[in-house]
Amino acid sequence: MKTTPVKGTNDYLPEQVILRDYLQDVILKTYQSYGFTRISTPILEDAENLDKSEGGENLNLIFKILKRGDKLTKALNASQFDKLSDLGLRYDLTLPLSRYYACNRSKLIQPFKCIQMDKVYRAERPQKGRLREFIQCDIDILGSSSVNCEIELINTTTKALFNIGMKNIKVKINDRSLLNDILIKSGFNDEQLPSVCITLDKLDKVGIDGIKSELDAKEFDASSINSLISLLEKQPVTLDSVKELCGQDNEAIIRLEHIINSINSMSDNKYDIVYDITLVRGQGYYTGTVFEVESTEFKGAIAGGGRYDNLIGKFINESVPAVGFSIGFERIFSILTESGFDIPDYKKLVALIYDSDSFIEANLKADELRNEYNVVMYEKPRKNMGKFIDRLESGGCDGFFIFNQSESIKFFS
Repeated sequence: MKTTPVKGTNDYLPEQVILRDYLQDVILKTYQSYGFTRISTPILEDAENLDKSEGGENLNLIFKILKRGDKLTKALNASQFDKLSDLGLRYDLTLPLSRYYACNRSKLIQPFKCIQMDKVYRAERPQKGRLREFIQCDIDILGSSSVNCEIELINTTTKALFNIGMKNIKVKINDRSLLNDILIKSGFNDEQLPSVCITLDKLDKVGIDGIKSELDAKEFDASSINSLISLLEKQPVTLDSVKELCGQDNEAIIRLEHIINSINSMSDNKYDIVYDITLVRGQGYYTGTVFEVESTEFKGAIAGGGRYDNLIGKFINESVPAVGFSIGFERIFSILTESGFDIPDYKKLVALIYDSDSFIEANLKADELRNEYNVVMYEKPRKNMGKFIDRLESGGCDGFFIFNQSESIKFFS
């Protein structure tokens, strides 16, 4: 049998789990301090829900679960290969939240401000930064179309990022409805917009030449492609320049200006918020404002989200406004691990080593040490004491104390 975890998943050593627990705890407490309440949903979702969720390219990454027993046999015998699966693992927390709200909204405060911090699953090709099992840390506001929701989410999320030790961050913001207006004025039609947006979302990875090549490969009209490329080459594209194309009274532009001005007045100059015409967010369910946070010290986004006003309506045939923001937990965990991040006010873990006949007395000493440290007790090994001490250090202990022998705790560093 294999001892290694499935590709795209990780085992975590004790010291790694300590950091992961710390990060989740700080994020959760920050969210809660802003009045958001935590919910929990299953990792399993109905396959039909997942397939109709407009998750963009994530729909190609769903882990599907085969039917069981007679249902599977009947589908196989009938060669109904498209009906072999009736369940799947959630690829994000937004679709489960939308289903949860549709089922429970009569019991919830309106608007509903919620927290989800849990594992999600995508059938990624495993590589650095691409896991098949990972944690998302989401906050969402459901039931309100007010632009203040976006402002509250950005303010809360950036506060959480600062609280866990991220520095030098920048918020990028766009609006899918405004982007659609720009694309239509460039010559694309309504049916082409989702495909164009999927390509445009890859700009930071493939560059402008890569965007043009992919749009050419999709056989869009050359004049439309050239119009869009000409606009992208004028970076940075400002809202003032977009007004010339879309009009001064464009509602999306007015919303974006209000959000940017509000955040600038609330941020105390700790970070910048900027309009980014190329910001798309890959999920197809976004309908309005979209935003990302990046660290200027490390390449790539560390948080992202947006407004998805039509997703809940798929369950109840009624439009319900919704907007959410998700922190990229695994990305941040990697950044802080590689940078040697030290947990502030961390209570050190000490191993108390005792002889088998002094267990009760050693417990009393351990309780005394617990006033200042976390203490784990180990019976003294009969041999290879040095190897055992080395294992304590690699296993997450910060020091050790040998009962009836040590005068003080010996720390590893």
